[in-house]
Amino acid sequence: MDERLFFPATLRNRRAIGEVLDKFLPQHGIVLEIASGSGEHGVTFQKRFPNILWQTSDPDPSCRKSINSWIMHEALAEKMPLSIDLSVEKTPWPLPNKYISKVSAIICINLIHIAHWNCTKFLFKESEKHLKRSSTLILYGPFKINNSHTSESNAIFDMSLRSRNKHWGIRDLDAVDEVAEIHSFKRRNLIKMPANNFCLVFSRTSK
Repeated sequence: MDERLFFPATLRNRRAIGEVLDKFLPQHGIVLEIASGSGEHGVTFQKRFPNILWQTSDPDPSCRKSINSWIMHEALAEKMPLSIDLSVEKTPWPLPNKYISKVSAIICINLIHIAHWNCTKFLFKESEKHLKRSSTLILYGPFKINNSHTSESNAIFDMSLRSRNKHWGIRDLDAVDEVAEIHSFKRRNLIKMPANNFCLVFSRTSK
């Protein structure tokens, strides 16, 4: 049964994100994707980086069904593991035992602006447990800089998010950096992306 979901934003941004990942992902190892959504990013990047094992995750059962359906559709079942039920704020993260010590990068696309601020805190707190020194954590999405929106469209988007849920909203870069540093991460790069988004590239500073 084909249970694939199709997210238009994924089709628009996957090439640009992939070009960033080309520069910062390790040559080998396990990449953990947080909040993988439809799974379109996951299968795209698994095919783009065949020497990496791409572990998707999502707390939504319908998303996990979609991810797994995409894996089957793209004939990746022998290479790519099925998605796992992982909610950022539920700790410890339920990674398979064989992967726990082998995660070499974590990527999170379009999550922290549609989640409670605590989600950002738990994202860095748990990533600190799983990533070794110099390993990479990458966030993609819209951000404020110096507490100001980078475009009028982002300001409108932010108001829309907050009207839907008072705990949602575009996060300020300085606030994210502060949480990162508490949990032994340092931002190394701020990369401007299409459609008023950014990639934030953090490196694990200790362990």
